[in-house]
Amino acid sequence: MDKIELREKIGSVLEHKIEKIVISNPIKKELGIRVDIYNKQDYFMVVRYTQKQSFTSNIKVNELLEALLAFAENFKQFNFFNKDNEFIIKISKNSKIFLNKLKNKSKIDTFSGNNRTKNYIFAEGENIEPLIDMGIFTKEGKVVHSMYDKFKQINRFIELIDDYIKNYNKKSINIIDFGCGKSYLTFLVYYYFKFIKNIDITITGLDLKADVIEKCNKTAKKYNYSGLKFELGDISDYEPSTSVDMIITLHACDVATDYALFNAVKWGVKMIFSVPCCQHEVNSQIKSSFLPIITRYGVIKERISADFTDIIRCNLLRAMSYNVDLIEFIGFEHTPKNLLIRANLTEISKNIRENYKKEAEDLMTAFGFNQTLHTLLLKEKLL
Repeated sequence: MDKIELREKIGSVLEHKIEKIVISNPIKKELGIRVDIYNKQDYFMVVRYTQKQSFTSNIKVNELLEALLAFAENFKQFNFFNKDNEFIIKISKNSKIFLNKLKNKSKIDTFSGNNRTKNYIFAEGENIEPLIDMGIFTKEGKVVHSMYDKFKQINRFIELIDDYIKNYNKKSINIIDFGCGKSYLTFLVYYYFKFIKNIDITITGLDLKADVIEKCNKTAKKYNYSGLKFELGDISDYEPSTSVDMIITLHACDVATDYALFNAVKWGVKMIFSVPCCQHEVNSQIKSSFLPIITRYGVIKERISADFTDIIRCNLLRAMSYNVDLIEFIGFEHTPKNLLIRANLTEISKNIRENYKKEAEDLMTAFGFNQTLHTLLLKEKLL
């Protein structure tokens, strides 16, 4: 491949006010399946897709050309879109470079750089009151341009739930949202099950702030969401009045996530969707005599501790017979704390479950820390 020729062709295309770039046709699948790049005016947002995950990062405007050249080492097709045209660069098997220009038939949102033809679960044109009150939809059901990222983020979370309930055959579902806060997500989960999936739903939102609970209950009444209620309570000692099919936690702080996961296991909850946050417990304990470099630098120690915490949680859920995915999704508040633990109860052999438990305990022993979910499961004699 003539890199000088490729640089010239890509450079010439970038002069046409490109709003979106799709990079595809990987040399090897393990390198990823696709890369989408969106023009955000002051920077470019890069979303890399693998078979199971997506990873988001940003690059500066003046770094775009070099980034595209780097992607050309692993991918063989580049589709560039602006308001009027599509430019296609292909690299053949014998390394020849071809450039074509077509009339763009896709409607591109020039503000966000996203293809508006995507079929979202919450579609434009629908009268979805929570989205209107959140300022994401206009009263006519159109996405507000400045809120398009938020619109995508909410749909992404609901898509992850939708993927897990494709084989759900019950006519009703009972959900608890631990640490619900202002409950934007809770209202939309209710709408999804009740009005899109036509499943009779009951959701209980739990939080420690009385004023938040009062406001959320008033809002549920305003929407006539009769199956949605909010209660004042603590995750650590909450007991449901009925069986629970799903729990949700969005940024439940530090060990609150562990209590929520523990309750899910104890109650035999079928589905778990948990986004951890502010994970300080392991960071305050972690130490290593044979790898002191791990804890030498504070910011790295904090990141590693958070990763260790989620690794332990995932393995312990597997040890309790859950099938677990750890997924990176776009954070609701543009936060780096955007890992989702998604789990569903299944059947796993005893030997495999014991191995997951041992892996978690070996990690805790090696780095000298205890972890709350592990402690709770042992105390209850569930592990």
